Amino acid sequence: MILVGNAVISDDIKEQFFVCDLEKCKGACCVEGDAGAPLEDHETEILEKIYPAIKDYITPEGRAVIEQQGTWVIDKDGDKGTPTIGDNRECAYALYDEKGVLKCGIEQAYFDGKTDFQKPISCHLYPIRIKKYDEFEALNYDRWDICSAACVLGKKLGVPLYIFLKDALIRHFGPDWYAELVKEIEG
Repeated sequence: MILVGNAVISDDIKEQFFVCDLEKCKGACCVEGDAGAPLEDHETEILEKIYPAIKDYITPEGRAVIEQQGTWVIDKDGDKGTPTIGDNRECAYALYDEKGVLKCGIEQAYFDGKTDFQKPISCHLYPIRIKKYDEFEALNYDRWDICSAACVLGKKLGVPLYIFLKDALIRHFGPDWYAELVKEIEG
């Protein structure tokens, strides 16, 4: 375990190699699972505010679900998350590109300058999952077979998980925190 600030980081985050391979997985993390993407409290307010700017970036099915259920929902565990299409299928904010790869409509709107919110931090940090406790946050690698191609590609390219997720980690914790993480890992 690594301790940086109030974050306890699993050794897997420094030891495992990972680079998303969308050609192989087709964005499966946007569709697999038993709920939508976890949301932080402030992100629910952001989604409500930016929905008019992003609704043209999602599918008609996604818009219908959001307009029926809202821009966010409470899942079966009582946590806030994105709504999903059908019986916990793809995220309502997801869209398929011309190659059949699921992408984030929120992120596409961000890339086009329609919003300054890139996407939920849980999505940006994936496959790291953060569990919040009173005194600290635990960062763990969510090992899942849908990401096996990402592990293969990461190993081939020699990219550890903490390097692959540099931008997301800086977005969530800040550049000083990330620099301290790198110092702890690399010495």
